[in-house]
Amino acid sequence: MKTAQKLTAFKTILTKEVMRFLRIWVQTLVPPAITMTLYFVIFGNLIGSQIGDMDGFKYIEYIIPGLIMMSVITNSYSNVVSTFFTAKMFGHIQEMLISPVPNHIILMGYIGGGMARGLMVGLIVTLVSLFFSSLTIQHPFITIAVVVLTSMLFSIAGLINAIYAKSFDDITIIPTFVLTPLTYLGGVFYSINMLSDFWQNVSLANPVLYMVNGFRYGILGVSDISPVASFSLLAVFIVALYGFAYYLLKKGVGIRS
Repeated sequence: MKTAQKLTAFKTILTKEVMRFLRIWVQTLVPPAITMTLYFVIFGNLIGSQIGDMDGFKYIEYIIPGLIMMSVITNSYSNVVSTFFTAKMFGHIQEMLISPVPNHIILMGYIGGGMARGLMVGLIVTLVSLFFSSLTIQHPFITIAVVVLTSMLFSIAGLINAIYAKSFDDITIIPTFVLTPLTYLGGVFYSINMLSDFWQNVSLANPVLYMVNGFRYGILGVSDISPVASFSLLAVFIVALYGFAYYLLKKGVGIRS
């Protein structure tokens, strides 16, 4: 395929993915905003007033970056895992694989759709957070880079889950038993400096911790983790998971068999 044709194919897949979640915006965009509003009210205002300051910030200010990142992670992942699995079950992916469209274009189209939903929800949650606290972004470039790379990473992870899934139950196992625990234990609601040395070391094995803290550093300027470590981990995971996803799609794992 020529470059122009590849670009057209990418735009077609991306547009289809974006329009899919925009058509059902009441199910895809509104619920995360409502959920995060409850977090802001309960954890930020009610419980936060009892906790006091954390790293020199009000508790609600401290948890806002983590809650935004949590919404981005969850929605980027869920968008791709659901839409790719559905396309696989109804034979849409098989039709793409026998077409001249390169595999990396198919991958980028679905990943782009997941990123679009994740970032859009993240923006909505950010706007909601302004009703509870004012945000002054300390490092705009780091903030944008971390959230974009994180949404990309979890979009790829969702696609891999969808490739291996054989039923709709399978696409809920990883989010329920892996993604949710990692997110809640990823420093969204607390600083790991509050933990004992043993649990601090255990927490360092959680990749979500690096993303949450990288994003928190971009907004507040404070972090338990070096921003360099956050970007390094994101880069390594993105390259590794994208390469793995490309391999699976090329071999037709879970699709042709």
